[in-house]
Formats: sequence, C-alpha cells, structure tokens
Amino acid sequence: MNAHTSTAVRISLICWILSVMSSLFTSAAEPTPLTRAHAHNDYEHKRPLFDALDQGLCSVEADIFLVDGQLLVGHTRRSLKPERTLESLYLASLRERVEKNGGRVYPGGPEFTLLIDIKTNGAQTYSVLKSVLAKYADIINVPTAGQMPRRAINVVATGNRPAAQITADPARLVGIDGTLSDLDSDSPANLIPLISHNWASIFRWRGKGPIAPEERQKICSAVKRAHAHGRRLRFWGAPDNAAVWQELYDDGVDLINTDDLPGIARFLNDPSRHSAATSAH
Repeated sequence: MNAHTSTAVRISLICWILSVMSSLFTSAAEPTPLTRAHAHNDYEHKRPLFDALDQGLCSVEADIFLVDGQLLVGHTRRSLKPERTLESLYLASLRERVEKNGGRVYPGGPEFTLLIDIKTNGAQTYSVLKSVLAKYADIINVPTAGQMPRRAINVVATGNRPAAQITADPARLVGIDGTLSDLDSDSPANLIPLISHNWASIFRWRGKGPIAPEERQKICSAVKRAHAHGRRLRFWGAPDNAAVWQELYDDGVDLINTDDLPGIARFLNDPSRHSAATSAH
C-alpha cells in the first residue's frame, strides 16, 4: 500500500467514524415518544409546544379565545396577546416538524394529539376553528371511520365544544372530548375518541398514603368501559405528583394530565419504577 492509498484509507475511516458518531448523537438527542402523558395548559410553559416536544410528550392542550376573528391562545382574556395564535404557537410548528420527520411529529413515532379547549362561544369559535384547521388538513386526521392513510395529528375539541354541530359536520377535522356520562355512549370512537373528567369531583385521594380500594375500583371501571368503546381516558385536576401518576399508570389511564413536563418524562422513562409497582399490584 503506497502513501497515497494509506492516506485515503485513513480519511475514509475517519469519515465513517464521524458519520457513526453523528448518527448516535442524533439518535440520543431525540426523546422517546411518551404516549401516556398530556401537557395540561401547555401554552403556559416558557416555550409552548417545544418544551413538551423536548420531553417526548405526544399530547398537548391549548385554550383558545375567539377575538376579532382570530383564535388567540391563553388561560384568561387578560393574558391574550395578538401574536399568540393557535397557528403561530401550534399548527405551523407542528406542520414544519411533520414535514421534517417524514410524516410524523417524532421520526417513526405515534400519532400526536392536540386538545383544543374552546373558551368562547362554541358555535362561533368552531366556525373559525374549522377554517383554520382546513389549512392544515394535510397533517390532521379526519375523524371518520376508515380514513387511510393515517396522518400525524389528531385534534380533539373540549371546553365549550358544540357537540351537536361537530357531530353534524361531515367535513369535521376534530373529535369531541367526552365526559364520564359518555363512557357507554354508542357514538363511534372516531367522534368521541377521548373521555376527560374532573378528578376532584369523584376522588378524595391526593397521593398521600394508599388509595382507598373503592376509589381504585372507580378508576379501573372507567378505564375498562372507555377501552371497551375504543376511547382513551384522562382525569384533569388530578394531583400532580408521582404517587398519583403511578396509580393512574398502573390502573391503565391513557393520559396522565400534568404541568410538570420534565418530571413526567423522568417518571415514564424509568422502567424500574414501573416493573416494581406493577408486581406490587
């Protein structure tokens, strides 16, 4: 082997090593998609949407107000700013990410849920919401039976969602967030894909000491009934701590509602806690 060939081989080897290292670094930087976590009031984080994405969450929530024809995102009217729209904070960024990652929010990952909490008049807000979502129809699943191929985003309306209007809309791009009264509904899962309910209205346990057996039974029964109809289950207002997360996880609740994004990511990425708790049950 002459000097020129030897140098070429070394350069090729170095390039290959750098390529492998780059691949490993990129892979390590991408979070594990967490299908069991929901970012409650996601827009209140320092970086709406992106803080949740950095932790791997697959479900986020945005409150919207209809103001002068615009869908503004915020917790109260006083907190609204004209530049913080549903499009600028969520839809445009999600489309950019889906296009970058080959049709998914996370490369090769699961479908992503955008829960939209309507705070103003349901019928009027839905009319504008429908027009806005139509611009992003290329990344949103149509919630009707048999849609193929599946797209990246599922949009679910909650809060002042006009259920009858959405149900009657043949071109809808949103599903309806149900309540416990919808657990045994005959409505298809593509219309009511999610059941959400206020934890404090049913449960007294706050994570200190063991949960009462009758309260655990209520959780498990709701999970079983929701799953029997192809729906997911979420409790909002549940205490945001590891003990409650563990109970919800073990009992099969689909979405753990949280404001602690790094905390829930550590929890869901810790296999030892899951296996130990599951064996204990």
